[in-house]
Amino acid sequence: MAILIDHFESRLGQLVGAWSVRDGAPEGSAQVGYFTGGVFDGVQSYATITLHQTHLVSPTTGEPQHLELLGCTRPVAGDEYGPFPGVLEWVAELLATTGKAVLRGDVVSLPMPLRPGSSLTALYAAMPVYFDDGFFSVTLENGTHVSVVWLVPLHEAEAEYVEKNGWPAFEAELTKQNLDLFDLERPQMSL
Repeated sequence: MAILIDHFESRLGQLVGAWSVRDGAPEGSAQVGYFTGGVFDGVQSYATITLHQTHLVSPTTGEPQHLELLGCTRPVAGDEYGPFPGVLEWVAELLATTGKAVLRGDVVSLPMPLRPGSSLTALYAAMPVYFDDGFFSVTLENGTHVSVVWLVPLHEAEAEYVEKNGWPAFEAELTKQNLDLFDLERPQMSL
């Protein structure tokens, strides 16, 4: 696992702690790590660090998938860690329960808004394009190829846009509108 942690720390900053898998979690649930001091000033990063050990399959091809989930945010006053530790834990449990991997362009609806009073109600599975291409995946000591999936919070209308128009159209809009996807208080895209 040293290669995975080194891979994350090279972009996200030092791993300063991790939450244990909660009691009663489904088998295959993952620990979530907290990273600080990464390549983006003022950004907190969280990533699962054991999900790659869970057997997941692509829902489209049936091929085995090894994933780690990533969430990044600018801190919000009064909320030391933000929502991502719990959100990544919840998504990892969902994946472990279904056995299905989340793929680029997938939308995961949240059971409640990302934060109280927020209109961010879904997550978009993306390649971590704010980082260099080498961050998108890593090969571990045992030869396992692990993909890093960035979970980007979405407003309801944005999630509906992805579902209706597909991820290529959505990602083109993201590029065109140049939003700060680390900002949990960002306005909704113009669609």
